[in-house]
Amino acid sequence: MSTDKLRKPAAALSGNGVGLRSQHYPDFLKAPVAIDWLEVHSENYFGAGGYDLHVLHQLRRDYPISLHGVGLGLGSQRGYSSQHLEKLQRLVQRIEPGLVSEHLCWGSVAGRQMNDLLPMPLTRAAFDLLVSRVTQLQEILKRQVLIENVSTYLRFAGDEFSESEFLVQLAKKTGCGILLDVNNLYVNQCNHAEDAHAALQCFSQLPASSIGEIHLAGHLLTPECVVDHHGSQIAAPVWALYQDACSLFGAEIPTLIEWDTDIPELDVLLAEANKAEQCRVLERALNG
Repeated sequence: MSTDKLRKPAAALSGNGVGLRSQHYPDFLKAPVAIDWLEVHSENYFGAGGYDLHVLHQLRRDYPISLHGVGLGLGSQRGYSSQHLEKLQRLVQRIEPGLVSEHLCWGSVAGRQMNDLLPMPLTRAAFDLLVSRVTQLQEILKRQVLIENVSTYLRFAGDEFSESEFLVQLAKKTGCGILLDVNNLYVNQCNHAEDAHAALQCFSQLPASSIGEIHLAGHLLTPECVVDHHGSQIAAPVWALYQDACSLFGAEIPTLIEWDTDIPELDVLLAEANKAEQCRVLERALNG
């Protein structure tokens, strides 16, 4: 499928979103919530029925939905599960999401799912593999898919690309979009002495429209490393990077607040989303 034929959603997401978690179902079902859109982990809704899928069908009437995959493992050497892909395809057809995204990672070996976002070697061979996998995925889903940069706790001695270079070339080759996780850039800067600002500049080689979504999340400082745990408010250095991203790519990219552990009251997430909106308002005021 040529890149100019990839279907993009008719009603694209805009503004600020939060990750929908079951703890907050009652809040959303009780009354309208002041948020622009919702993101869910695709795998949580693979069942043929059940309460979770019922809630998602209810909420999609009022909020655009983004499907964010955490289990496909595009970089797994022997490929991904055909059953997993069939379930994702069925969910996309049911929900008709505004965006669909996956991670730059691998997740299975010898048919065993590791249930983690494991780091890929950033080599030419890995690049060629990802080009094939992403192209196939987009053809099956009949739409553009966003690929997210990940936090890692090791790098490979044989790497031939930086992660940002890898993703930029992948987007150019396949027509995929980028899900830019700003917290992951900061975590990798701390753990690998990488330059998060240089990574942002690298992504700016692409048209701003290629950056389909931004993720913001909290991290955990430990004596050994910085952990991308999605369990706290967003740190000041990450907000500063986000402001820089708004300057580079514009203030209109849909921005998500992620929170996956020690989940607080919904108002805490909405307050973080409001901070993101303040950054966007500042960018509009500065650059129109």
